[in-house]
Amino acid sequence: MRTIGIIAKRELNSYFDSLIAIIMIVLFLGFSGFFTWISGSDIFLIGQATLRPFFGIAYWTLFFFIPALTMRTFAEENKTGTIEMLLTKPVTDRQVILGKYLATLILIAIALALTLPYVITISKIGNLDAGGTLCGYLALLLISAAYASIGLFTSSITSNQIVAFLSAMFIGLFFHIIFQIIAGGMRGFLGQVINYLSTTVHFESLARGVLDTKDIIYFGSIIFMGLFLTEVSLSRRNAYN
Repeated sequence: MRTIGIIAKRELNSYFDSLIAIIMIVLFLGFSGFFTWISGSDIFLIGQATLRPFFGIAYWTLFFFIPALTMRTFAEENKTGTIEMLLTKPVTDRQVILGKYLATLILIAIALALTLPYVITISKIGNLDAGGTLCGYLALLLISAAYASIGLFTSSITSNQIVAFLSAMFIGLFFHIIFQIIAGGMRGFLGQVINYLSTTVHFESLARGVLDTKDIIYFGSIIFMGLFLTEVSLSRRNAYN
């Protein structure tokens, strides 16, 4: 765990040193704040003390921002050759992956934590559903963790950050919207299976305040698969070197 923590700290420092972290946080807060408080779908138009508008826009904002965060995790080191130096040190591929993954999750958690004034403000306006709010934030963390694992995988298979970004977006797009569209035109068991693959279904379930184990298992499965494929990718790279 100590090694993972050291790698995570190194990765976090690189995020802030390059200003990527600050830029992403500012943009995330700007978009979420605008659509939560100012746009036509804001809470004042709804007339309810709810964070559903924020969860809805954050669902899309994080979909674009997370690939931008993860695209450099391995791609940059593949390009400069520092990944070989890192992997020859007394650390395992898994420790490197988990360290970089943890750093990404911490950065996302920081961005979400900075929206807590939204919770305080809305709770002053009316009777905010605490359970629904907690589930909503949990849904954002889970979907972020899932897309971060996909982003790490795409970054591990290329030395081009743009390719890593576009690949993560392409894969994520299937989970984010395409599976649900396909399932909408299908009936029976196959339609249900494809619909189950949609992150929208599971995200909306949690955002409504319904804590279901099948949603946790779904996101956990994507996280595991993304990290597993990343480890396989690094292992193959080591075998060829």
